[in-house]
Amino acid sequence: MKPRIAILAALGAFIVGLSVATFAELKLFLPPILRGAVVTLQISFWSWLLFVSLSCIAGLGRWQRNLLVRWTATVYIEVFRGTSLLVILFWLFFVLPEFGIIMSPFVAGVLGVGLNFGAYGAEVVRGALTAVPKGQREAAIALNIKPRNFVVRILFPQAIAIMVPGMVNLTIEMIKATALVSAITLVDITYASVQQNQLYFRTLEIFTIALLLYYCFAQFVRFGGAALEEYFTRHLAKRR
Repeated sequence: MKPRIAILAALGAFIVGLSVATFAELKLFLPPILRGAVVTLQISFWSWLLFVSLSCIAGLGRWQRNLLVRWTATVYIEVFRGTSLLVILFWLFFVLPEFGIIMSPFVAGVLGVGLNFGAYGAEVVRGALTAVPKGQREAAIALNIKPRNFVVRILFPQAIAIMVPGMVNLTIEMIKATALVSAITLVDITYASVQQNQLYFRTLEIFTIALLLYYCFAQFVRFGGAALEEYFTRHLAKRR
């Protein structure tokens, strides 16, 4: 499906979903859901920054030959990849105050989602780095290129094109997983939808709107990822 057709289909579906409810009731329960959508976007944005940063750091750490660095990255990945995101959120918000560490629901949500998905993303980054031909590193050593310059100028530009599809999938999953932050009192799309349904009992209309909001966010990420992948693929093709 062409991007324009997909965008029009998404917008059309959203409009149809909104038209299911009567205009009078829509004015009552739509604004709180849209305010929840703003919270979801804020959590997603800051979590995405943390998730991508940790993915690159831990993925590069797993790729290093230094045992201390590699094992530190491995411990982080296995701990946060092997535990439930919901339990991580509970630990950050409800358990850490027992040790004198208190954080707001927003900070706990961003940290929990970012740490959890950073562990998954680290393996995507490591796989992309490993996929770059080993001859590149040997050539850099032969040319006396510093390791830092090799990583920044040679390794990552080639690995980005490989890791983009996997990171896009994880970003979409991350946006949907932000629904769990409602468990630590954040009023996101999911929590706002549940609240409005308890008030007005319009299950079909309310949760259709919530579903379509998540769908539109996911499509926005997908189109952005496709544009990035095309850009880096063309860039590498020109260099060849």
